[in-house]
Amino acid sequence: MSEFRWDPLKATWVITANHRAREPRDFFLDRQKIQTSACPFCPGHEGKTPAEVFALRQPGNPANGPGWQVRVVPNKFPLLRIEGELNRRADGHYEVMQGIGAHEVVIETPDHERAMADFSVTEITQVLQAYRARLLDLRRDTRFRYLQIFKNHGFEAGAPLPHAHSQIMAVPITPPTTKVELNLCRDYFRANDCCLICDLNAQELNDGRRVVYDDGRFLVVAPYASCFPFELRLFPQRHGHDFALQDDAELEACATALRNVLRRLRNLLRDPPFNFILHTAPPMQPRPGHPDYWTSLPFDYHWHIELVPRLSRIAGFEWGSGFFINLMPPEDAARFLRGTDPDGSL
Repeated sequence: MSEFRWDPLKATWVITANHRAREPRDFFLDRQKIQTSACPFCPGHEGKTPAEVFALRQPGNPANGPGWQVRVVPNKFPLLRIEGELNRRADGHYEVMQGIGAHEVVIETPDHERAMADFSVTEITQVLQAYRARLLDLRRDTRFRYLQIFKNHGFEAGAPLPHAHSQIMAVPITPPTTKVELNLCRDYFRANDCCLICDLNAQELNDGRRVVYDDGRFLVVAPYASCFPFELRLFPQRHGHDFALQDDAELEACATALRNVLRRLRNLLRDPPFNFILHTAPPMQPRPGHPDYWTSLPFDYHWHIELVPRLSRIAGFEWGSGFFINLMPPEDAARFLRGTDPDGSL
C-alpha cells in the first residue's frame, strides 16, 4: 500500500507509491543530444562570453583567454541585472519591482566532452571553490537577500548547452521555498535547542536503510519523503550554516562525496538528467526594523546539497494538490545506489 510521508525540512507531504516493485531500468530515459557548432564555453572562445568575474587558471595566462580550469562569467542573456533600483511598489492588490539581481555562469571545465561525474576530486573541489568565491563577493551587495547556486545536467533538466556548467543567481527577495526551510529550522531549534538537520542525520545513520554514502564527514541519503525517484541530499556531518565559510579541506570532502554519488547515479541510471541545488544560509545583512533578522542562523541552519534526477514529470494531481508522487521508495533507491560501483562503466 502507498504511504503519505511528511518532510519536516520542507513542510510537505509526499505519496510514496510502493504498491509494486520497480527496477532502475523502469526509469531509463532516451536522452536528447544537443549539437553545438561553436560552443561559447570552450577555450579559445572566451570572446563569445562577457568578461570573466572569477577564474582559476594556470600561472602566466591572462584573463579572458585560454589556460583556465574553472571560469565564471556573467550570463550573456541574464534573467536579472545588477544595474538599477528595485523600485518596489503596489499595483492595486499586487506588488511589482524591477528585475534586479545577478546571473552568472560557472564554466566547470575547459573540456567540452566531460561531465562532472567524469571530474577528479580536485576538479570538483575547484568548482566548489569558485562557488565559494562568488558567494563571498556577491553577498557584499546589500540588495541581495539570497544567493542560489544550481546545476542543470542534460537538456531534459534545463541545460541549454552540453558543456558542463552551473549557474549562480542573486535575488532581492528570500525565495518562498527557502524561507519555509529557514523558518522550520529556526522553529525546531527554539523548541529543542538543537539543529533539525543534525537530528535528521543522526536518525538516518541509526536507521541506515536510506544511506547511500557515509565517510564520517559527509552523509548522502535518499530522503524519507523523497519527491522524486532517486532524489538525494548531501549533508556535511559537522554542523555549519554557510557553505561560503567552508575551508578547502571541507570542500575537498564535499567533492569526494559528490563525485561518488554522481558516478553511482550515472552508472545505475545511464547518465540521467538532473538538477542539483545548493541550500545555504542567506546573507546576514542588517535590515532596518529587523535587528534579529536571521541572527540565529549559525545555530539552527545546516547547509546541504539537493540532487534530483529528472526521471518523472509533474502532472495535474501534483500541480493541483501539492502532493508529489514518488514511484521509487527511497529505501529501494538507496539500496540500488549502494549496490552500484561508482567506478564501473556505463
